[in-house]
Amino acid sequence: MASLVSGTLTMGTIFSITGRRYKRRRKKRSERKDRNSLRQSRNPPKYFAMDLEEEENLSCSSTEAKDSCSVDHGPPGDGGALGLVDNYLLPNGGGGIVGRKRPLDEGSNGHAKFRLKKRRRAPGPALPKNALMQLNEIKPGLQYTLLSQTGPVHAPLFVMSVEVNGQVFEGSGPTKKKAKLHAAEKALRSFVQFPNASEAHLAMGRSLSANTDFTSDQADFPDTLFNGFETPDRSEVPFYMGSNGDDSFSSSGDLSLSASPVPASLVQPPLPILPPFPPPSGKNPVMILNELRPGLKYDFLSESGESHAKNFVMSVVVDGQFFEGSGRNKKLAKARAAQSALATIFHLHLDQTPSRQPILSEGLQLHLPQVLADAVARLVLDKFGDLTDNFSSPHARRKVLAGIVMTTGTDVKDAKVISVSTGTKCINGEYMSDRGLALNDCHAEIISRRSLLRFLYTQLELYLNSKDDQKKSIFQKSERGGFKLKDSVQFHLYISTSPCGDARIFSPHEPILEEPADRHPNRKARGQLRTKIESGEGTIPVRSNVSIQTWDGVLQGERLLTMSCSDKMARWNVVGIQGSLLSIFVEPIYFSSIILGSLYHGDHLSRAMYQRISNIEDLPPLYTLNKPLLSGNNAEARQPGKAPNFSVNWTVGDSTIEVINATTGKDELGRASRLCKHALYCRWMRVHGKVPSNLMRSKITKPKMYHESKLVAREYQVAKACLFRAFIKAGLGAWVEKPTEQDQFSLTP
Repeated sequence: MASLVSGTLTMGTIFSITGRRYKRRRKKRSERKDRNSLRQSRNPPKYFAMDLEEEENLSCSSTEAKDSCSVDHGPPGDGGALGLVDNYLLPNGGGGIVGRKRPLDEGSNGHAKFRLKKRRRAPGPALPKNALMQLNEIKPGLQYTLLSQTGPVHAPLFVMSVEVNGQVFEGSGPTKKKAKLHAAEKALRSFVQFPNASEAHLAMGRSLSANTDFTSDQADFPDTLFNGFETPDRSEVPFYMGSNGDDSFSSSGDLSLSASPVPASLVQPPLPILPPFPPPSGKNPVMILNELRPGLKYDFLSESGESHAKNFVMSVVVDGQFFEGSGRNKKLAKARAAQSALATIFHLHLDQTPSRQPILSEGLQLHLPQVLADAVARLVLDKFGDLTDNFSSPHARRKVLAGIVMTTGTDVKDAKVISVSTGTKCINGEYMSDRGLALNDCHAEIISRRSLLRFLYTQLELYLNSKDDQKKSIFQKSERGGFKLKDSVQFHLYISTSPCGDARIFSPHEPILEEPADRHPNRKARGQLRTKIESGEGTIPVRSNVSIQTWDGVLQGERLLTMSCSDKMARWNVVGIQGSLLSIFVEPIYFSSIILGSLYHGDHLSRAMYQRISNIEDLPPLYTLNKPLLSGNNAEARQPGKAPNFSVNWTVGDSTIEVINATTGKDELGRASRLCKHALYCRWMRVHGKVPSNLMRSKITKPKMYHESKLVAREYQVAKACLFRAFIKAGLGAWVEKPTEQDQFSLTP
């Protein structure tokens, strides 16, 4: 009994102690609630907005919260405690997590909920303003009127008009919105007809103070007009496609300016159309042409080229006109065809990269630059495919392909391939010939020009045969004596890549839109004369103290120097491509265009071809600094692998190609090439025997030595001397000539 009583007392003691503990715990809990309530009353919860970057920086995953974030949990079962995060209360029923998340909002039923995150705005430039928006900025409050609605229900045509400064401009389209855009577009174009700000403001009904200073950095007149009309530095700016919301013009293709009368004081000759809006971003020519002429069908015409360098041809008919385009793939070929149609019908040029823009010729321009470039490139590639059994021949392997195409009118379909060649190397010094039997330079563009000389001799002989053949020849008698090309005949040089030397050394990659034309145009290395490496590829600058090479020096091991293709082409733009011997019979002949299949940089190419010698002076009559059309085709793929040691040439009239070992300057059997100095001198002698003395531009009686015959062309020699002085005067170096012994030969054994 005593033990039972003692056990009861023990249990009672335990319950008493436990009860006291719970009382103390409840008391502490109550005190903690009071403290938190007091703290909450002093510092109410702060809910704030955070930007997207702070939200991302403050948020952390649940794993980070457990592992790295400091957590302050209450005792077990303490669900009423409030967490404290950087002095901001989070009524989430749990402990605070430093940097856990942004403050929370209280839910409708006491439940907490997160604020919805704002959607991040997609990166990218702001969209350009369309014609309607730009016109509204210039002339707010304009009223557009619906003039008519025609056409069937499923294809209506709306005509809207707007009056600006007393002139009414109309626009049409499949919707009222597009019709309004076209009307606004025509109104904007009427402003940019005027060459200066004062006339443009008069056209808009604004007045300027008489003492307005347009040369001041701080203009005192509104510049709203000019925000959308910034033009490139070049004076000849092509018209770019404008962005009118849907980037489209009227389906009728009416791009002419309004015929409404203009004040007599503002009447002036027609001006080049300037680009009123920036070109559309992200739209290729096919998309733009489809908006202008929906439902066009592109046809696949042909496929040619080597396996690693295919060339496709696509065509499209727009407004009854047939357009072709070629490229490395069908997509690029379609884009070329669409670009040709846009340039011809709508006068739109879409390529914005400055270095890719064609540089127009100062002479007679019979063809659109891109149409001509595509046609010439395709003709040369197709002819080379035909000559090499559709590129299956082992001699189809090449690094550089060149060709010359002749046009005799405005239609490029009548163009004719005159010569085709390949090659990238020069002769080794030990194989030089003192009888003119070896080719010194087997670079493709040099060989093509030598092939052209054979064609010119053939045409001269054709003229001299009979009166009936004179009409078939490309030559005619000149009133100044001798012969000259017929007016419609033009020659176009195509090279698959930029010529070695100054044109290529600073442009090893294709130009991109963001890249400036030339980052360092004033560096001393720009425009320097360069020489090719013997039996190899690449060029090096000329040495200042070397301008003449000696025969014995080269035979003893001195490196044989050959001027780069860029320098030789610059020489052709002064003395002509006919050479000194033919200049005794014909007037200077120049290339009308130079077209590159890849690595076309307009700034580098134009500098190499003629700009660096723009200071040339005292040229004889008929000789000039020729500035041909420069354009790129971009249809040529990079040719991988090592360059072959052979060079291929073909001239119109030849049955097969000729293969020359570039190291020896002769064919594989050691025979002289049909393009060597000896062979061409034989052709010249044959023509000389047929030409009457009264038709020679320079008198020569009994030609003996090759070198002496060349010196008879005095005007040619004077022009060459002027060229060499121009290079020296510009600080670009001295022209390096071959040993004179190479030309000291005659045809007599």
